[in-house]
Amino acid sequence: MTQIGFIGLGRMGFPMAQNLIKAGHAVTGFDVDSAAAERLSAVSGTVATAIDVACGGAELVITMLPSGKEVREVYLGSGGVLASAPDGALLIDCSTIDVESARAVAAAAQVNELRMVDAPVSGGVAGAEAATLTFMVGGSDIAFEKAKPILAAMGQTIVHAGGAGAGQAAKICNNMMLGVSMIAVCEAFSLASKLGLDAQKLFDIASQSSGQCWAMTKYCPVPGPVPSSPANRGYQPGFTAAMMLKDLLLAQAAAKTSGAKAPLAAGAAALYDLFVDQGNAGMDFSGIIKLLDHE
Repeated sequence: MTQIGFIGLGRMGFPMAQNLIKAGHAVTGFDVDSAAAERLSAVSGTVATAIDVACGGAELVITMLPSGKEVREVYLGSGGVLASAPDGALLIDCSTIDVESARAVAAAAQVNELRMVDAPVSGGVAGAEAATLTFMVGGSDIAFEKAKPILAAMGQTIVHAGGAGAGQAAKICNNMMLGVSMIAVCEAFSLASKLGLDAQKLFDIASQSSGQCWAMTKYCPVPGPVPSSPANRGYQPGFTAAMMLKDLLLAQAAAKTSGAKAPLAAGAAALYDLFVDQGNAGMDFSGIIKLLDHE
């Protein structure tokens, strides 16, 4: 049993923490939303009243936070993780943030003689609940090996991407591909409809042909072909449009600072920005087909 401090108990963080408890670990959790934190007590976790309380006595601290701003504040601020984590504690940040923030916090952890990995996830809320997440991990070999057994309680695929920040780089590149491919799939199904081609027929053909991709075969944006996709439950989110926009903007910022060219991703970001501005921030990102159909 490992003593774990868990900070950030939202839609992703809570089921991840719950799976750690199911695996036999002792979890003390904190969230700025006290109601979110209180849910932990119902699943045999301990609720902390502050970050330093969650970190006190922890062998390992996990964070799942909205953005780089919150990660910097939680780790670097007064009473934050770096000031409160015991000597020898391992730090795991599962947030999806900019590479620069990930590397800055990892460098500060190293100064404090604490090992840290960035370990953003793929798989959405469903993956968090089912403990089938994919973790993309950045950090030293030693830190990765220490983190791996804990990550295995929350996920199915754990990949060491490289040094500090490499997990974040992998995540934003992956989601850049997903955001672009989802729009392409939506455009194809919208065109098929206007041409009188049945959606199931297009799915049956394209899923076995060169158009095959995850956005279609696992997350089809039209009702019917993939029963588990959000399209069959009114686009209730597994991964919201707002989160996809966030990741596409992170990818655009990284492309700008690194000198990479990403024109398709820029177009995808513009479409998701429009979709979110129209009041669809909380809708699943595959719901962008509604924008394309409306246009």
